[in-house]
This record gives sequence, structure tokens and C-alpha cells, in this order.
Amino acid sequence: MTNPANLPGRPKTDEYDAYYERYISLVSSADILAALGHQILQTRVLVSKLDGDYRYAPEKWSIRQVLNHVSDTERAFAFRALWFARGFEEPLPGFDQNIAAAGAEADGISWAAHIEEFRSVRLATISLLRNMPPEAWERRGVASGNPFTVRAVAYIIAGHVEHHIGVVRQRYL
Repeated sequence: MTNPANLPGRPKTDEYDAYYERYISLVSSADILAALGHQILQTRVLVSKLDGDYRYAPEKWSIRQVLNHVSDTERAFAFRALWFARGFEEPLPGFDQNIAAAGAEADGISWAAHIEEFRSVRLATISLLRNMPPEAWERRGVASGNPFTVRAVAYIIAGHVEHHIGVVRQRYL
């Protein structure tokens, strides 16, 4: 699944805003493509134990909404990686998770469809990154008013999933 000649290594702290350290620090692997691939199975095993309708508190998202949020966020960050990697210089707007969650109406979509959607989105992300030219990993851009490299965005994608896997284990199991 990986292309060792193309692997970028871990991002340096000047490649992203300090806020995103909370996600990047959750990724232990220097092989980001392998980490992303591993999460497909890891997530499937975890969510197969869950009821998509479950909420750990009345005002909190259902597990369907959580998995939808993970897929939506990955799409947004993968687009950021594409934008920066291809050399576009215009800053990208922010991504408001609450607007996205409200617009998704995730509770009306089958649990199986959410699981398959995560898998499909992840495979597309891996394909994008696997085929990235080596010099593209260090290209920079701005999104949500924050600077990023493509390499940092890839780690944020993986770390965001790790964060939500932790939340699911802690609050939904």
C-alpha cells in the first residue's frame, strides 16, 4: 500500500498551527500511508460493535453523526492537501463541523452506508497521497487562517480519526 520513495516523514512543528498537535501527536507511525490504511480495519472493527443510533447523552451526536463527521472532515482535509499540493496559493475557508453535521442529516442514512462511506473516503485519500509527487509533500497553503504543509494535513487526517476512535471507546462503548 505504500511507496517508500514517496514517504514524507513526520511533519515539523512549523508546518501547522499548534492546535493541530493534538491530532498529529496521536499518529505514532512515520509511514503515514500505512497508518491511514491500518485505520480502515481498525475503524471497521470498532464500529461493527456499535449501534449507529446510540448517543451517550441527549444533546450529543449519535454515533452515525460521529462517523459522518469523520468522513466529512477527511474530505475537507484531503481537498486541502490536493489544493496545496497542486500549487494553488489562494487561502481556503474554514470548515464548521456543526454546519456540516446539520446539513448531512446523518441519522437518516443507514449505519452500513456510513461504514462503507468511511472506507471509500479513506481509500480515496490514500490514493491521492500515494500518488503525490515527492516535492508536493512540503508545499504550503493556508486554510481556516492557519498555515499547513501537505505532510501536516496527512497526519492531521490520521490523527483526527485516532482522536474520534478514542472518544468512541471512552463514551460510546
